[in-house]
Amino acid sequence: MTSSLFAGVDKGIATKLIGIITSLVVIIRIAEIFIDPLLGNIIDNTNTKWGRFKPWQLIGGTVSALLLVVVYTGLFGLVNVNTTWFIVLFVVVFIVLDVFYSLRDISYWGMIPALSNDSHERSTYTALGSFGGSIGYNGLTIIVIPIVTYFSFVFTGNRTESQSGWTCFAIIVAILGILTVCSVAFGTKESSSTLRANAEENGGPLAAFKALAQNDQLLWVALSYLLYAIANVATTGVLMYLFKYILNNSNAYSIVGVIPVITGLIMAPAYPVLNKRIPRRYLYLGGMALMIIGYLLFIIGSSSLPMVTVGLVFFYLPQTFIQMTAILSLTDSIEYGQLKNGKRNEAVTLSVRPMLDKIAGACSNGIVGFVAVAAGMIGNATAADMTASNIHTFQICAFYVPLAVIVLSLLVFLFKVKISEKMHDDIVRQLESQLAQGESSES
Repeated sequence: MTSSLFAGVDKGIATKLIGIITSLVVIIRIAEIFIDPLLGNIIDNTNTKWGRFKPWQLIGGTVSALLLVVVYTGLFGLVNVNTTWFIVLFVVVFIVLDVFYSLRDISYWGMIPALSNDSHERSTYTALGSFGGSIGYNGLTIIVIPIVTYFSFVFTGNRTESQSGWTCFAIIVAILGILTVCSVAFGTKESSSTLRANAEENGGPLAAFKALAQNDQLLWVALSYLLYAIANVATTGVLMYLFKYILNNSNAYSIVGVIPVITGLIMAPAYPVLNKRIPRRYLYLGGMALMIIGYLLFIIGSSSLPMVTVGLVFFYLPQTFIQMTAILSLTDSIEYGQLKNGKRNEAVTLSVRPMLDKIAGACSNGIVGFVAVAAGMIGNATAADMTASNIHTFQICAFYVPLAVIVLSLLVFLFKVKISEKMHDDIVRQLESQLAQGESSES
């Protein structure tokens, strides 16, 4: 993103600006880890006649979309006038954009438990959301360069990327973003179930964090998912090194992008269908087993492109199942927490997963840098320079250690996570019975 902001700016100045802004964005991302639960608490304490989540969908989505356009204009050309003020204002705008986009994201996923108390219905909504997100993300990846190039030609006469081309791309994305938040805000209806209507007040951030800390099932699911996420980024972040320095075939690296696109588009809609017959616990554990097979194939055949390709299929195929099971287990832990302490922290609970992804993402940069240095895959090094020791070091960091972490994630889920569809149904019935008794005693 950063390089596209400086089309037309002197190359030396652009390089410095990219370095400064990239560093600032990393710092903001780390701070965001602690901000997401606070934003979730704000959403949970919102009470309007329009619902709890829809106002933040509309506000967060609209503001972040408009600010995206502002960013891609180079703050209306300020980047070409005063770089100091550009950096200062860019940081301010980026923080505001990030906060409002997080409000949109958290309120979107937080709305799932507000639409239904049924675990299987929630799996359908989650699958649709994941499938739509996959189409949107991968669709933009495919069309971004053609769109930028086309509008650059329209405004400059040249078929190279330009500021005007990127601005037009941002406008298109912003329009799509506003249309999608409007479809959610005006096309959905939050449930007014007894469970939601009679939950205790959520209170401030400290009360919310205390309630989460008392929810052992949420914490165990979160730990299992965090271990998975760290192992995942530790491997995906260094796959380029595998193709460049071990396989000596950088051009084949494109399959790393193709395989997850195909598997994601297939597995997301398949999840609720399979979940009707197979408990999601087994989908999660089975997914972990497939990832373990993928790691073993990487270890055995890291110098063979066919073996690596098959390993990538096993590695990426179950990821949608693992991620969706984690989301649904976190979602169902809302009622579990309500049963334990009376508080229904919908948005705060669903802010945990993006928070865990951001923690893993923050770890990714350090992991990639460490692996590159430890394995000697830096500077002008080539595949011919790699020794058996270099390759073994790479395998330990990229495959052996993440494999151990995945096994640990599997064991945590297997022995500590008890929340299931059946257990959730029992909890819902117990809550409804308790609340009904409370209402009858009051009357």
